[in-house]
Order: sequence, then C-alpha cells, then structure tokens
Amino acid sequence: MKKTDFQYYIGGAFQLGIGFGVVSLLSRWVTGNTILSSPETLIKYGLTGGIGYSLMGALALILFGILAKKIRDRFHDHQTIGDVLRERLTPRGYWFMISILIVISFHSIFVQAMGAGILLHMIFPLPVFSGMVFFLLFCFFIGGAGGMQRIHQLAGINVVLIFSAVIVIPVYFYIQEGVYPVYEGIKLYHPYILYVKNTEAILFIFTAILIGFGQVIIDRASWQRVFIIKKEKLRITFTLAGLIWATIPLALSSLIMIIIFGRSYDSIYSLLFELIGKINSTLLIVLFVLFCFSAISSAISAELHAIVTLIIKNIAGVLRPLSNKEKWGFTYLFSGAICLLLLIIVSILPPSPIELLFFFGNIYASMIVPMLYIILGSKTLPALIPLASIIGTAGGFAALPIMENILTIWISFSLSSLICLSYFIYNLLRTKLTMNV
Repeated sequence: MKKTDFQYYIGGAFQLGIGFGVVSLLSRWVTGNTILSSPETLIKYGLTGGIGYSLMGALALILFGILAKKIRDRFHDHQTIGDVLRERLTPRGYWFMISILIVISFHSIFVQAMGAGILLHMIFPLPVFSGMVFFLLFCFFIGGAGGMQRIHQLAGINVVLIFSAVIVIPVYFYIQEGVYPVYEGIKLYHPYILYVKNTEAILFIFTAILIGFGQVIIDRASWQRVFIIKKEKLRITFTLAGLIWATIPLALSSLIMIIIFGRSYDSIYSLLFELIGKINSTLLIVLFVLFCFSAISSAISAELHAIVTLIIKNIAGVLRPLSNKEKWGFTYLFSGAICLLLLIIVSILPPSPIELLFFFGNIYASMIVPMLYIILGSKTLPALIPLASIIGTAGGFAALPIMENILTIWISFSLSSLICLSYFIYNLLRTKLTMNV
C-alpha cells in the first residue's frame, strides 16, 4: 500500500499483533480524563469507588474484545464503525446513527482537550491559550495529518512513559513515606476513603461500568483497531489491554493518598499540582510532565484521526465520490478546523471532567443495546433501532430535574433497551405468522 493512498491514512501499513495491539489500545484509552477523574473518584466515593473506576475500563475493554471477534468475522472487508452501520441500517437509520456519533465524537475530544487545558495550567505557569496552541499543533501533526502510521510510531513511546511514571513515582513516594504512616494518616484525616460499605459507591460502580461499555462500543478509534489487529489475536489483545489499563487509575489513586494522608486539601484538582511540588527530584518531575503530555496527546490524536476518518469516509464520501487527492485535502482541512474549535472552547470554558463524563453518560448508556442489535442481528435494521438511543437519551435528560444524574443514566439505558426488545419480539412474531401462512 502506497503512503499517498488514503487507506494508508486510515489503517496504516500492517496488521497489529498482541503486543502492538495492546500498546495501541492503551495509548487510546489512558487519557486526560483518567488522570483527572481517578483522584476525583477516590475523594467522592473512597477506595471502593477508586477500585470501581478501574473495573469500568477493564470490563468495558474485555467485553468489547468478545464482540470484536464477531465484528471481524461478519464485517471483514470494512475499516470503520461507519462502514458497518451503512451495511446494517437503512439510509435514514444510518444518518441518525452518524449524527449521534458526530455529537459523541466532539464531546469525547472536547473532554480530552479540557483535561489537557487543566493539566497544562497546573503544570506550566502559562495561560491556557498558549499551552493549548502548542499542544493542539502537536496533535494535529500526529493524529490529524499523520494518520494511523504516525500514531503507531509514537504509541510505544507513549505507553513506556505512562507506565514508567505510574510505577516509579508511587514506589518513590512509598519508600520515602512508608506504607503504614500513609494508612494511619488517611484513617485519621480522611476516614471516609476507607469506608467500604458505601452504597453510593456501589451504584457508581455499576453505572460507571455501563457508561464505560457504552463508550467503548461506539468508540470510533477502537473500532478502527478492531480491523487492524490480527483477527485471531483480538480477544486476548482487548483482555490484556483492559487488565493493564485497570492498574493506571489505581496507581494514580495511591499517589493522591500520599499527598493527603496527613492533612486536608483545598480542591481536588490542586492535589495533582501539589504532587509536582512534593516531588523533589527533577528527573521525576520531568517524567510526570511527560506522562501527562503523552497520555493526553495520544488520546486526542487517536480521537482526532477517528473523527476525521468518519467525516471523510462515511459522510463526505457517501454524499459524493471523492478522489484520493480530495480526501487528503479534507484531512488537513477538517483536522485544522477541529483543533481550532477545541482551542477556542477550552480557552473559554472551565468544566469538571467527571461531570462531563456523567452528563453524556445518558447517550453512552442508551447506545449499548442498539449497537448490540446492529452487531449481532442478521437483517437490515430500520431507523427505529438508532432512534431508540435518541428516545432513551431524551428520556434520561427529561428525568434530570427530579432524579439524580446516575439514576437518569439507567432510565436512558432501560428505555432504549425496551424499544429494541419490543421490536425484536414484534419481528419474531411477524416472521412466525408469515411462515404459518
């Protein structure tokens, strides 16, 4: 395959084995949200919540790995989630689903960019705007203009930096402070963190697993990796990636416990800033900064590449045939426009990452059963199936004024599931009646 071919931009030059597949998935899923939400989860829901947050990512990837083999068997000629949707849905249903994916894609990359803005502001004494200009330019050249091959060239370095930081820094601190003094300090100043019979945390864990699976099953970048990892290695690759990913939030939570074990704190986000102040080794400070930069830039680059691919191949390319040269031209155009939009939004708005995650949790939860139907069904499905996710999401948002955010996510999931189940039963009965006649 030539480097000038747009197929090379989408999938790179070769198929991935287990090792590189795991690296590619980890560089996609260790994100700024992971770095910022892990401490927030520990503080809000204690150790139970911290462990639950780790389970969320692990189970989501493992479950999707089970589906990945089936996806590859049934849709082996495709390259993106959009290709599969076009085969399985009617034209109206396809455009419904593509519209939802575009909204989710922008939300996902926006959350990553917001996490990058917060971290850059905490680490460097620069205005967010200046730091984000440099950061988004880097992502543009890697994920936007560089394509899958450039992402893979840096994936190994990113993962090495990420795991060096989450292994070396906690070990350094625990050797300095000692495990028992940290435990006693947490018990004295923050006993709620050690309280395990926390019913709110249990509900949080199950909801987080639901959202996590919903995120992965419609993640454009993960679907692209399903088609470039060797088919026989898919399940083990996703399983290993999930198990390894689970160690990241746990390591980050243990770092936060070292900072707060002997005192109170002002805000959750200031804890990461205080972590840098507590590190008295220049080498470890550089390692922590590189860890943050690698995690977020690799996640945004993967997401940016997936969005641009979706827009060019599954939207513009469906509306009218595009030449190879036009596709490359659109690649630069859309990547640049998305980076510019992110720069403007992140410079203006300061939301909390975990709130954003749960705000769009309604959409992720409502997409699970329709996507399972699309993957596992055998016939062309009507627009009602993607519409079920929209109805489920609307139902969840409508319940927000009278219910907690977490409960509305379950309403979204239940509504879309009920609609899909009703259609399944209706279709089954209609088929039986037709056969009897």
